[in-house]
Amino acid sequence: MLAGEDANDCDILASIIRQHHPNLGSAKIVRINDPVRLKKKTGRELATAVGTLVGKAKGKALQQRGPLVGLAIHEDLDGFTDNRYRTVRRALSQELSRQSPCDAALALAAWESEAWLLLFPAAFPHVRPRWKVPAQLRGNDTGMLKDPKETLKSKLGLPTFRESDGALIAKTAYERGLLAKPQGKNRSYDDFVAELTTWG
Repeated sequence: MLAGEDANDCDILASIIRQHHPNLGSAKIVRINDPVRLKKKTGRELATAVGTLVGKAKGKALQQRGPLVGLAIHEDLDGFTDNRYRTVRRALSQELSRQSPCDAALALAAWESEAWLLLFPAAFPHVRPRWKVPAQLRGNDTGMLKDPKETLKSKLGLPTFRESDGALIAKTAYERGLLAKPQGKNRSYDDFVAELTTWG
């Protein structure tokens, strides 16, 4: 079960989950349509918001007539992988672990999920043949890049990058085995993958 800011982000997560859990096979990955807004919440407000998402995940599983085996929640941090990231991630992850009835993973993307796409520059030309990620954006810490979506729009060339392209890039990276070999680093990506690898 996926919950995220929008369908594009959830599709990116779905490719990453399939990469790190090939045993899922034909398991259905279902999206909860409610937008996620957790990063600014604390205490009782955070507990209530997470409880609502968990309840909706259980409801979707019943609707789909299948077991709830995993829950991944995405939100863009709109900030870097700094001390604030660590504090927010710890609070959200602990609350999610406390309430989730199944394996759970938090995708708190720093700055946003487009920064994760930059870890897989070889996927871009397979989506749009004229796209090439510039050398100065390769092999870096993409968790310290501000507004990667705008960077992609201005640096890739034509056609201009759109949010919906992100899902295609992640899917292509998965299909070509690139998700297993990130070029560069992003702590928020690594943290999400580390939680995924604990799933049964």
